[in-house]
Parts: sequence; structure tokens; C-alpha cells
Amino acid sequence: MTITPLDTHREANAGSPELAAVLSTIAERGVEFVYFQAITVTGRVVGKVAPARHFERLAIRGVQQHQTAIANLQGTREGVLLAGGVNAPEYTAIPDLETFAVLPWDTSFARVFCRLYEPDHLAERAGAEFACDTRGLLRRMLSGFTDRTGLELRTGCEPEMTWQGDGLEAHFRPGSSPAYHIEHLERNRPIVKKVVEYAQALGLDMIEGDYEDEFQVELNFMYDRADLTADRLTTYRQICKQVARELGIHASFMPKPATGMMGNGCHHNFSLWRDDVNVLAEPGVTELHLSEVGRHALGGLLAHSAGAMLINGSTVNSYKRYWDAGQFAPSRINWGLDNKTCTVRLSAVGRLEYKLPDAAVNPYLSHAVILAACEDGMKNATDPGKPTQGSSYDAPVDGRFPALPLTLGEAISAFRADEVLNQAFGTDLSALLVDYHADEWARFCGHVTEWEREMYWNDTP
Repeated sequence: MTITPLDTHREANAGSPELAAVLSTIAERGVEFVYFQAITVTGRVVGKVAPARHFERLAIRGVQQHQTAIANLQGTREGVLLAGGVNAPEYTAIPDLETFAVLPWDTSFARVFCRLYEPDHLAERAGAEFACDTRGLLRRMLSGFTDRTGLELRTGCEPEMTWQGDGLEAHFRPGSSPAYHIEHLERNRPIVKKVVEYAQALGLDMIEGDYEDEFQVELNFMYDRADLTADRLTTYRQICKQVARELGIHASFMPKPATGMMGNGCHHNFSLWRDDVNVLAEPGVTELHLSEVGRHALGGLLAHSAGAMLINGSTVNSYKRYWDAGQFAPSRINWGLDNKTCTVRLSAVGRLEYKLPDAAVNPYLSHAVILAACEDGMKNATDPGKPTQGSSYDAPVDGRFPALPLTLGEAISAFRADEVLNQAFGTDLSALLVDYHADEWARFCGHVTEWEREMYWNDTP
């Protein structure tokens, strides 16, 4: 009898001391309900809620959802459900027990992250990893990357976001900015205090934050292994939505909330480690400098950044952020030494800051992109070229790398052309990403906006 990945995960949970620890926590904390959480292709959290008294059984058997949930049950313009249609089977979601956590805002509820598998009754692929599970993909890619290179990817994210509500308006001198102003942090003190409180209770090591622009606050947590960072960013977003509900305000991760406002990015700061040594830095070198391994990894990331834009800027709205020169969002594929206008900034010894991901990014896919691109660069010794001096907005396009896509339509084409990323994601997930975003692009292209009415309603004769 063939042992499938689903069988292996079930057996691991059944015999795990973590299961006993979770059951003890449920009893001691009075947990009554548990969310079984999965991640869709866009980074949305979906799943089921179950009474905690059934947790032991479900931790082994899993919960079922229709596979089209992985694409947010999104129908195309023609009315066809993406990810398999109405006749698609369900996937089986099995929890990763180490992610179990009691929700600090209501300790009668807890949550656990799941990985997804094909159901075990299928004639083909029974019990296989579900190909469109982005969280499972990242864990598999991290393991494979380490096996092949001996390296571990560690990252930290900078989740910018928008908070709006009464009393949160910024007041500042015309021509200046409210950025870093403690007075504006004070206006947001109830938000900061509650977000940090909940985040720390859920295992995020909160380290610093600031007021970035009107309505925009950034609160950061400590870097770690890439899969842990992705889970924590998802948790952070859920925390922010909960805080907004409690305070009667709005929290949004929309990349470009309004014309003229600063865009919401989610810069990924990353390094590569072997035996607890950061290989992007060289021993004894204290100035901004990249090791040979670091240069090749950076070269790969730049070479695949055009194809990766479908991930880093996954919505129609995302591209409004890259059009506003002077607002610190990249518009060229390049890199620089502590240069905030570049796609990749060497921000400290041994640390690269990837500035393309926006606030709506699926962090499991964005980290998968970094893994695939950096490994390709190291394998092919890709040269990133010289660092950009001065403003990127005035710099010529580096002809060695494809131009940065500036619409979702261009990003779809660039992703289709990137064989490395398509191979890393696999045929099924790559096709679903194209189908999902191509439908969004078609919907947008066919939609009449207020801007068009303002421009053309009275323009003729």
C-alpha cells in the first residue's frame, strides 16, 4: 500500500506530543472553538470553525472544503468557478499543530494553520499535496532549497497599511509631511497599543514602528525563517482587522488607497544563512558590500522581478503605486547601496530589501519567488551589475533585465514568459494564477470608471 503525503501528515499528528499539548491548552484555557485556516492564492484566509471538543479527531482526519475556495470561489466573467468549477473535488486541510494559538481578544476561540491535500478517495493523485496550496508550496520549496544549497532564507516584512476613522486625520504644514511625527503616533496610540498587545500574545516579537504618511502606520516584527514570517504576516493582518472592529474604524491593506496618497508596500528584507552564518556578508567587511553568493542571488532576483510582478503586485490597484515617482516605490529593476529608490536596496551589511511586494501580497508566494529567483541566480552566477547611483526615477532602464511591468496585464504576460517561476510553482498553480488575474484584468478593462466620466462626459463637441 502506498503511503501518501496526506497519510504521513495524519500519522505525524496522531503520534505528536504537540497534539497532547494542544489538547491540554484547550482544557486549561477554556477554548470552545477552533478556526482551521487555509490560505488562498491571493493570501485570503479561508477555512472552517469547529467545536474544540472535536479537535483531536479533526487534527488527524482534517476538514474538507471545495477546491474552488483556493481561488476565493471567484467566478469568471462567463460565470465559471475558477480552480475546477462546480464539479471540482474537495481538498483535505490538515493542521500544523505547532501553529495552534488561542486568540487573545476572545480566549474561547483558537486558530491553527493547515496544509492542503487531495482527498484520499480519488482514483488519481489521492492524498497528494494540493498543487494550489501556496502555504504548502512555500514549505516544500524551503526544504528543497536548503537540501540543494545548504542555505536558509530568513526574512522580515514591513507591512504598511491604512487606518481611517474619526480623529485619525493628519494635520501638518503644507509642503511637508507628517512622517515620523510622534504627535501623529499619539493620535494612533489606541491602534498601536492594541495591535502590539495582540501580536505579542500570538507570538510576534514586535520591534518598532512609525507613522509613515497620512492614515499610514507601519509596525514591524522580528525577522525569522521565511515560512514563520509568512504565517506571522497573515496573523498580523487578522489582528489589524480585529482591532479595527473593536475601535470602530477601518483597516485596509489596499496597495494604493487614493490618488495622491502614499502607496502601501510590504518590503521584504532578507538574508541567506548557513550554519547560523549570514552568507550575504563577508567576515571582517563592515562597509556596505555583498559577498559573491549575495551578488549572484541578487542577480537572480533582478532577472526574475518582471515575471514576479504578478505576485508582488497582484491587483489592478497595485500598479498605481509604481506610477508615483518620488514616493519610494520602484519604477526600474535595479539595485543600490542604501538607495531607497531602487527595486532592491542593500540596506545593511548582509541584508537586502526587496521593495516590489505591496501590502496585499500573498507572502507565501512572494517568499517562493525569492527562493526560486535567488537559487537560479546562484546556479547561473547572474551578475546584478553595478549599483545605481542617485535617483532611480531618472536612471535609464538596465537592458540586461526586462522592464518592470506597470499594469496587471503586462505582469500577466511577464509571468507567462518566466520559465523558472512557472516551473517552481508548478503547472496547476501557474495556470490558476494566470486565469485568476487575467479575469480581474478583463473585468477592469471593461469597467467604466469615474475618471472616464470626468474626462469624457462633456468633452465633445
